[in-house]
Amino acid sequence: MTISLINLIATTVMTGVIWFTQIVHYPLFARIPASVSSAHAVENQSRTSYVVGAPMLVEGLCAIALFIDPPGDSSRLLPFIGGALLAIVLVSTIALQVPRHAELATDLTQSEIDRTVQRLVKSNWIRTIGWSARTVIAAVLVSQAASV
Repeated sequence: MTISLINLIATTVMTGVIWFTQIVHYPLFARIPASVSSAHAVENQSRTSYVVGAPMLVEGLCAIALFIDPPGDSSRLLPFIGGALLAIVLVSTIALQVPRHAELATDLTQSEIDRTVQRLVKSNWIRTIGWSARTVIAAVLVSQAASV
């Protein structure tokens, strides 16, 4: 039960962060003037790591633990699906969001910033949907653990 609950908490934290990022944070990047956009992007990357680093690490460790030892009498199917979703989220982060953040950390024109932010917002739906689905799976796993 403990690992399931910790997983639910970490996943829910990340789901909240990603929805805030998707709806508020990323769209506002386009409102940053080009003259300060690269400095803003660099500082954003640094500060964001403090917020998401621990929950992402905990979530990853819990995903492995839940697959190895699923809660209650449940199969490994839900932990596997949750782990696959986490892998998709991480691949999206590395392959899509990190490069967009790197672009924003360079000197861009306002139109280039706007295009990059649009691509960032659009591609971030992968993570938003992935973490949202993981929250549902994590809640089911807690329920299964509690029924034992």
